[in-house]
Amino acid sequence: MDEDNSLLHFLETPSKHYSKTCDGFGSQNDGGDHSDSDTDPSNARERLEHLLNQPANKFCADCGTPDPKWAALPFGAFICIKCSGTHRSLGVHISKVISVNLDEWTDDEVNCLANSGGNATVNTRYEAFLPENYKKSREDFATEERATFIRKKYELQQFVTDPQFACPLRKPGSNKHHNQQHSSSKHGTFRNSWRKKDHDHKGVKKMMEIGMVEFVGLIKVDIIRGINLAVRDVMSSDPYVMIILGHQSMKTKVIKNTLNPIWNERLMLSIPHPVPPLKVQVFDKDTFSADDRMGEADVDIQPLISAAREYQSSMNTESAQICTFLASENCILVKDSVIAIVDGKVEQEIALRLQNVEHGELEIKLECVPLSQ
Repeated sequence: MDEDNSLLHFLETPSKHYSKTCDGFGSQNDGGDHSDSDTDPSNARERLEHLLNQPANKFCADCGTPDPKWAALPFGAFICIKCSGTHRSLGVHISKVISVNLDEWTDDEVNCLANSGGNATVNTRYEAFLPENYKKSREDFATEERATFIRKKYELQQFVTDPQFACPLRKPGSNKHHNQQHSSSKHGTFRNSWRKKDHDHKGVKKMMEIGMVEFVGLIKVDIIRGINLAVRDVMSSDPYVMIILGHQSMKTKVIKNTLNPIWNERLMLSIPHPVPPLKVQVFDKDTFSADDRMGEADVDIQPLISAAREYQSSMNTESAQICTFLASENCILVKDSVIAIVDGKVEQEIALRLQNVEHGELEIKLECVPLSQ
């Protein structure tokens, strides 16, 4: 096996021992019968806890912070909440961040962790050629330094191959393309590469700015239902909801042909610092044209964050109302909104009067999870 093929084999082969350990744990708990494992969430939770208790997984794969409570898929790394903020900024097409405690795990997601080989194997792959004088991210690193390291490690994968052999492997027929490039005029080649480099530089700069954002926690947004939404098709609409917080955005599924949709869907975003308003927008899905707007509202989440921090530092464990925001004809609240402690969670139920639209209401529920959780 030549050097290039050996490298590709090394990168694509998971840790068999780690995977077998996880499979063995599953067999011990279900008597060897795996027929129901794909549909049993308790089995996925048990396997997840077993993986988290592996020695290498008790520390963040990126900075070494003890007791990581987040995972980055498809890499299969356990990470801390500070590193999870940068992973989120990479986008779900690169790194999907899931909470060990806050999210429901599927067997496929747990299998991804098991097949990755754990933090030790992940770092063996993605830090294989980390320079000796390079400062790996640590627990006390600033947000900018942490973001730079994580992007180089996962998105750019600068430490995967030896810098001496960093040229990409050419596929059959690539020499023909290479010769065609050299047959073009030097001036044209220089001009095009300059423009490409300038474009790439702007893109990287923008991504780095996003990655340098400091996160102070998470906000879970339950999109419950819409009431008497505006008509955007012939007699009805196909509504969906988009939420935006800083550079992040998420949207719900589309509900067909209704003005009173029921979503009951949970979305989750990192809370950046300084804290911007949570933008809530409703759209009508169109197939052959741009989606139509069906109203919007800006929600100030700073009081909810303050209440969550205060509750976190207090010894109170009982359910209680913290504060109430009164509704009026001139505000976005349809009815009074209460920030309360419910089952150990700081929540706020809000009925929004959508703005910049004929009519329509949207019911949501917010929950703030401070950074330390």
